[in-house]
Amino acid sequence: MKQDNIITIKVSTDENKMPEKITWQATGSTVPNEQLVKAAFVSLWDGTEKSALRIDLWTNEMMVDEMADFYFQTLMAMADTYKRATGDNALTGDMKDFAKVFYQKYKAKAKDTN
Repeated sequence: MKQDNIITIKVSTDENKMPEKITWQATGSTVPNEQLVKAAFVSLWDGTEKSALRIDLWTNEMMVDEMADFYFQTLMAMADTYKRATGDNALTGDMKDFAKVFYQKYKAKAKDTN
């Protein structure tokens, strides 16, 4: 029997509508309870409009170094997904190279400001 899975993202906001708390939970997950997170990127593809829809959220607790880590890991994961979807090793390598350069530049900049 076919079963729908439900992903729930809850966002509590402050008086300025800025995220204070973000949790997520998914049916069919191995984790039974809501998980607290500091940030979330959700991307959806609208095939009719041929455009990407995004939800980018982060709490005030998300530190800049954590955001750099999050971006690096997300870019690397996007490259892996692109490879699985297309089999294109060359462009996947280019994406991963960009992610590595991005992260190296962030670390150098952070070192200079400390």
